[in-house]
Amino acid sequence: MSLLAIDGLRVDFADVQALKGISFDIPEHTTVALVGESGSGKSVTALSILGLLPPNARVAGEILYQRRNLLKAAPRELRALRGASISMIFQEPMSSLNPVFSVGFQVGEALRMHLGFSGRKARERCIALFEEAGLSDPASKLDAYPFQLSGGEQQRVMIAMALACEPQLLIADEPTSALDVTVQKQILELIAALQRRRRMSMLFITHDLALARAVAERVVVMRRGEIREQGSVAQVFEAPRDAYTRALLACRPALDRRPARLPVIEDFLRNEASAGRGDAGTAVRPGKQGGESIILEARGLAKTFRSGRREVRAVKGASFRLARGRTLGLVGESGSGKTTLGLLVARLHPASAGSVLLKGEDALRVPRKVFKRAIQVVFQNPYASLNPRFSVGETLAEPMRIHGIGAGKGERRERAAGLLAKVGLPAAALFKYPHEFSGGQRQRIAIARALALEPELLICDEAVSALDVSVQAQLLNLLRDLQDEYAMSYLFISHDLAVVRYMADEVMVMKDGEVVETGGAEALYADPRHPYTRALLAAIPK
Repeated sequence: MSLLAIDGLRVDFADVQALKGISFDIPEHTTVALVGESGSGKSVTALSILGLLPPNARVAGEILYQRRNLLKAAPRELRALRGASISMIFQEPMSSLNPVFSVGFQVGEALRMHLGFSGRKARERCIALFEEAGLSDPASKLDAYPFQLSGGEQQRVMIAMALACEPQLLIADEPTSALDVTVQKQILELIAALQRRRRMSMLFITHDLALARAVAERVVVMRRGEIREQGSVAQVFEAPRDAYTRALLACRPALDRRPARLPVIEDFLRNEASAGRGDAGTAVRPGKQGGESIILEARGLAKTFRSGRREVRAVKGASFRLARGRTLGLVGESGSGKTTLGLLVARLHPASAGSVLLKGEDALRVPRKVFKRAIQVVFQNPYASLNPRFSVGETLAEPMRIHGIGAGKGERRERAAGLLAKVGLPAAALFKYPHEFSGGQRQRIAIARALALEPELLICDEAVSALDVSVQAQLLNLLRDLQDEYAMSYLFISHDLAVVRYMADEVMVMKDGEVVETGGAEALYADPRHPYTRALLAAIPK
């Protein structure tokens, strides 16, 4: 029996058709995964169920919850349902939790509003919810503010809040997209266990088919506001009928091989037969013989942060060498020291101990302008790393102007247009601003800006971690192409081991600020020696 049935749901925003008459149902005590890329309509579907679409949305069709059409429900009735009978875990907990209230107060608000709890009763219930959500020392977390918790802890608070009133339907919108594989595994196991114990129905929204397979009984695949395929997990994964579903499965990097290129969805749909097979490739690409000169060497790099009497040893004596035109993958959980090590290499943090050698010379003795031109960084979040007040042309021209590249504005603009062409964007993008681009396009702009100085080493810090599999595949292919063209070296930082397997020649694993294992990518993935490396690999959804 269906708990919720969507029939012919259409949503329009001005001239944009966000949903084009979709239909599916969520049976009782069942998890349904809603899968697709950004812009496919997944989150619009969830917001339609909760009645949270903006006023300019035109909605038609039916959303039957326990045989009541939610599209015709009064606002008061919808408010009574939200957080009580239907709850939602949002994608980004830091954006969803109020920074000025403690997390205990925020979870207690749902208890006060829907169940009439107050005082000691609400506090005791919050502690029980935190304990059920897997938070350590739950009583001490009640008075903590969101910024005082890790990403995994914040997501557990969101889960506790969503479950506070024992809903019958839980909507989870990309609840693990920015989490490490080990934390992701913990959160998925927690959600699945709570769903079974409480006999809830769940709508699990994701762009990752591996996650869908791990948590759901049924799968609905969406693209551009339409349902392309739906059915049981076994049917959709073992015998997908739609080319788009097959393309989504093919785009994701695999752990057991390193193809020369990743299939891209548009190419796959145009020519499924050739793109779907992929190219097995080899770990060594053309032009790489394995004896290249060393461009970067770190010797005993360490970093200690001090706050009052408290010391945090973020990096504890890391050493490595990186050859020209090669990629060193750096993996580990949040807090392992990956990003700090990258910032030490880039001289964006002063090292507490150790040294960095650039082409055999102490980096501290290399003139700052020379060093900055040789080493560039592509950061994780292009929304934060691009100046919103600069046009794309100004963003690309600024580093050229500072470093004296180009005879004048005209030549720099011409070079900027050439950089955009390298990353697959039209010259017209020069006159636009960052907010006019998608996340994947912004990351391409960030890569173009890094290339403006023709660096010898590019540090990619989680540069593709929050992107859809198809956009991720495009950018990974682009980075490989640029490396082959310019013989650049990459320090590729990521918590996604499948992506690192595709990109890296060598892999370095960090835990609690220490390097626990280093080796060639193929050998390390085939036979990991350290228990932590084995745990990371075991946590990846298969």
